[in-house]
Amino acid sequence: MSTITDGYLDNPIFPIVSAVAEESGVRAFVIGGYVRDCFLGRKNNDIDIVVEGSGIALAEAVGRKVRSKVSVFKNFGTAMLRYKGTEIEFVGARKESYRRDSRKPIVEDGTLEDDQKRRDFTINAMAFSLQKNDYGALVDPFGGIKDLAAGIIRTPLDPDTTYDDDPLRMLRAVRFVSKLTTPEHPFHIVPESLESIKRNSGRLKILSKERIVDELNKILLTARPSVGFKLMDQTGLLEYILPQLIKLKGVETVEGKGHKENFSHTLQVVDNVADEELRGIAAGTLKNFEPEQDGDGFIETVRTEPYVWLRWAALLHDIGKPVTKRFDPEAGWTFYGHDIVGARMIPKIFQSLKMPLNEKMKYVRKLVGLHLRPISLVDDGVTDSAVRRLLFDAGNEIGDLMLLCNADITSKNPVKVARLKANFDAVKEKLAEVEAKDAIRNFKNPISGDYVMELFGIEPCSVIGELKEYVKNAILDGKIDNNFDQADQIMREKALEYGLRPVDGS
Repeated sequence: MSTITDGYLDNPIFPIVSAVAEESGVRAFVIGGYVRDCFLGRKNNDIDIVVEGSGIALAEAVGRKVRSKVSVFKNFGTAMLRYKGTEIEFVGARKESYRRDSRKPIVEDGTLEDDQKRRDFTINAMAFSLQKNDYGALVDPFGGIKDLAAGIIRTPLDPDTTYDDDPLRMLRAVRFVSKLTTPEHPFHIVPESLESIKRNSGRLKILSKERIVDELNKILLTARPSVGFKLMDQTGLLEYILPQLIKLKGVETVEGKGHKENFSHTLQVVDNVADEELRGIAAGTLKNFEPEQDGDGFIETVRTEPYVWLRWAALLHDIGKPVTKRFDPEAGWTFYGHDIVGARMIPKIFQSLKMPLNEKMKYVRKLVGLHLRPISLVDDGVTDSAVRRLLFDAGNEIGDLMLLCNADITSKNPVKVARLKANFDAVKEKLAEVEAKDAIRNFKNPISGDYVMELFGIEPCSVIGELKEYVKNAILDGKIDNNFDQADQIMREKALEYGLRPVDGS
């Protein structure tokens, strides 16, 4: 591993902090992720400064120097400011102790050494001095630089103490393996730490769901989320977080017929989605749709960052399979309806993890419920009618749905994968053709309820909805074009079956 990557200590904030700290009579150090990432050559715009003294006071002094607003968080003893696109957080060096029933620490003032001891992992405990006499010197009492070179996640102190004090660190260990691992430089948790996580996995119960989900989201947004989820399964953490995923594990064989191992398949799909999404972002072909503040339309933007809810949809797309698994002597193992059952499970899963039950949950539920539809078009024949139905049901999520479905094509047989992907390409071509012609994605019924009531002189009733539904189906089935005149004519013909006639005799 190389020494400090050129440019990392060239940030103009560092000499400023150094000078202000000297004037204030305190010692200051860059610590944590910024130091770690400089050795890995990774971009990091978040800088943590630890101060042997008051972090808030130093932040305020630096803020006055650079004329930047300082945000103070007294409950945490921290302060933050922004300078030339970089976020700098200041904290006083401290030592911590914990009660077993809480992850909230008892905090006391301390030295840099005390602060480094309380850090979660050796690779996050390294610091750069900002003192003029040894500016830029690496302070690394636990051998973090060696662990970084070896791809090791290790705690500075006894792992049982580290994880028992703050169980969130177990998930952070998993997250750093997933985040930092590359094909050229894999990371792993050292065996004694891995065994400690297994012993302490039950301590997750004292954590809030919100903090757990925050770590899950960060794992899902890595380039290879499967790395993290395999580790969570291996250490027993997954059982306390998403037991529904555990039920996907294993292969059952009857009469010599087995089914796909759905847990590993799911993780492969999540990785495939990550790959495809990153390619789409690079190509500028992925879109986000945010509701307009006023009106019922959407604002379309090009996606520049991975979308965590698409990753959740990939993770949960087969969640209904254990419930629907059946063995048929002729067909073998089946999972009929697992898409619908899975979609129904999504709200309860979100609720159990205290995740948002708003449009984010609805997005995941929609993709899970529709994830079989595009590939089924290959088997049923890619008709205009079927494509219109899919476009209507998917709406603005059609792009992400197609990405998920393409990622869901997995097999150990490359010939089979190539055939399925070729057929899937035909579906995508038909989607583009029908969308360009009919604009079904933003479908609006030409017939409104107000028009029906005024035309026939009736009050609100179920018949109005039935007439509108009839018109909608006629358009989606290609019986009529999506225009008012044809829709009005077919609606009037259907209304006669209900004994309805225009009040003006037209």
